[in-house]
Amino acid sequence: MEDKDLEAEIHPLKNEESKASEGQANSAKKESAPKQPGRLSRWRTAAFFLSLFLCLAVVFAFSFVIPCPVRPVSQRTWSRTYANATTYTFLAVGDVNQDRVQDVLFAFQASNGSSSGVNGSCSSEGFASPCAFLTAQSGTNGYTLWQRPVAEDLLLMDCSTEHDQAPACLVIGKPDLFAAIDLETGQTLWQEAGNFEPNSTVLSPLLKIPDVTGDGVSDLLVFSEVGEEIQSHFYSGKHGTQMGSNRSLHIPGRIGHLMQVTETGAHYVLFYTEKAVYGYSLNELYHMAFNSPADRSFGLKEDPRWAIAIDRTTHKVSLLSSGEIHYLTKMPVKSGADFLVSRLSTLELVDGQRLGSVWVTDIPHILSEPVLGSYGTNEVDIVIESRVSPKKKKVMIVEGPSGDIEWEAEVLLSGVGSPRPATLATADHRSVFLFWGTYQGDTNGTEPWEGAQQQHLYMFHPSFPNVLLEMSNSTEPVVAFEGVLFERSRHACYVLLTGPQAGSAPGQVVLSKRKLKEDIVGSRVIWLSQLAQDTEQSVRDRFLRMRYRSLR
Repeated sequence: MEDKDLEAEIHPLKNEESKASEGQANSAKKESAPKQPGRLSRWRTAAFFLSLFLCLAVVFAFSFVIPCPVRPVSQRTWSRTYANATTYTFLAVGDVNQDRVQDVLFAFQASNGSSSGVNGSCSSEGFASPCAFLTAQSGTNGYTLWQRPVAEDLLLMDCSTEHDQAPACLVIGKPDLFAAIDLETGQTLWQEAGNFEPNSTVLSPLLKIPDVTGDGVSDLLVFSEVGEEIQSHFYSGKHGTQMGSNRSLHIPGRIGHLMQVTETGAHYVLFYTEKAVYGYSLNELYHMAFNSPADRSFGLKEDPRWAIAIDRTTHKVSLLSSGEIHYLTKMPVKSGADFLVSRLSTLELVDGQRLGSVWVTDIPHILSEPVLGSYGTNEVDIVIESRVSPKKKKVMIVEGPSGDIEWEAEVLLSGVGSPRPATLATADHRSVFLFWGTYQGDTNGTEPWEGAQQQHLYMFHPSFPNVLLEMSNSTEPVVAFEGVLFERSRHACYVLLTGPQAGSAPGQVVLSKRKLKEDIVGSRVIWLSQLAQDTEQSVRDRFLRMRYRSLR
């Protein structure tokens, strides 16, 4: 064997010739077998080229023949002005024209519609002049998508509902009108009489309740106030017709109300006055209005814990802290049915399952209803404004789970017509906080002069606890203010509505949108405490690079 291997290494050509001769001998043996034609190979080749041609045709069609959807080009800022008009403290957003960009809905009162060429007058709908117009403005450029008169005067509006799985606005107005307006077209879906007493006041908010009629559509519950009596009104969500009869509750001094859903799925309405909180189950209100037995409540029920915690005679809810109540605020769904009680000098978180106090924090002279945001990652925290002097206010962020104060700024002075703060969720699962005021450093430590009307918008993020960005200013009283993501997880803006409110002398109503990044570029950096490693431009750059996320 070794000799053969050695010979192969010395004479490689000779070795190859021997292998070739062996191969020829083997092939000679196979020549007698019949040869198979290569039809299968030809079919495979044809199939390959055919599939290649089809793929190229599809690519060509999508690249050149079928047009790509045109992405709307959003203006960074826009503004719309309505002369000789008044407005309402109502502002809503929704995708009206289905372009995946949020649009703005608001209402104003005037003798005629806007001067933008949109048809519609008070007389065309049978209303006396002036009347209330509901209008939808494009979020991309402020163009009027639709506009129409809806009532002589507005009492209540809600654009967060649906009718047959389509978004709609619910309108309650004078004279005795209850209507559903299609959000996309502005057309009336249904219109009925509200059947409210002449001297009554319709109370906000309108409540969406489970389907008690069995027609597959959620129904509606509206409260009105006559003197010290609160009347309940049930309506069909599908047709708007009133169901049952009006029933009265004796709640003198009512300030507000909200709907709570317990862990067991029971619905309760909480009313609050300056001195107490009252609880009524939706099941009980239903029986009062319909005068029906308990077995005909269409699944409405009561929670055993709430039934024990609420006094059966007075309907009062026992709370730990005491003092004058200003606001009741619902916490988000992921926190259960918890709610905040804002008193004159304290903030209390109440457990929505057992109606017991979770924590109480001393906050003197709370100015406005709390706003929810996230100071820490994935937390639900609370933004509070409190008055510390006749002209000075403090902005505080309170930790939701514990009630501890996480951040505060004493450098803001309250302005005339200052709206409550707003928040926008960021990609790091925290929030940016937007609030109005005037920086105290501008006055050199002194109180501002009495005629000062200008107020500034400030931006804060927990990643810079020592920094405020002063972004823009307004000399007009702000009627409504909202932070809005106009596109999913991008295009962070804020919307302002200014002008005289309904009931006052007409003037100039202005609706405007401003992109946050535009204001950040020209913002002024205010140091609450200086950090040597940061510069003003590096702070602006960090704010400009922030990404936002949608919560829904």
